[in-house]
Amino acid sequence: MDSSCQLDPSRITNRLALHAQHLDSAPHSNSQPTQPPLAMAARDPITCHVLNTLTGTPAANLPVTLTLLTAPASPSSPVTFRATTNADGRVAKWTPIGGPATSVPEILAALPTAESKTNWAVRFETGPWYEAQGIESFWPEVEVKFTVKGRGREGEEGWRHYHVPVLLGPWNYSTYRGS
Repeated sequence: MDSSCQLDPSRITNRLALHAQHLDSAPHSNSQPTQPPLAMAARDPITCHVLNTLTGTPAANLPVTLTLLTAPASPSSPVTFRATTNADGRVAKWTPIGGPATSVPEILAALPTAESKTNWAVRFETGPWYEAQGIESFWPEVEVKFTVKGRGREGEEGWRHYHVPVLLGPWNYSTYRGS
């Protein structure tokens, strides 16, 4: 193993002691604690992860599109989001393209009940991605359609996380509902 990747336990202990000291020295207030504002989630309710089975590595820099196909009172044009997989082959946040600037959590939060269902498609631009690596691919794109049941924000009633992992090769792919 490369020694530059090993963790120094004494350094970790020192950092933890510094954090504990900082917290202990923080001024304490006798006033009632206030609830912090709801922070943005670190990930959207719909995420994906792509592994390249040809190399056994994450599929980094793969363009991905997420489209809302159906919803109660769905707009005439589909709501679409874009992302590119990170170095670990993951998409945790989607950027809206065209139409009103909204987010996946906002769409799901606006649904009428915790039992509401929406249909989505996630499309992976596999052909150009493999071609850029000099590899022939049978799949110009891989599209996975699925149903999301639930609404709201993380921690609220009806919220669920949907993770779409894909094992991708130039001649095959496989997917399942992840966690």
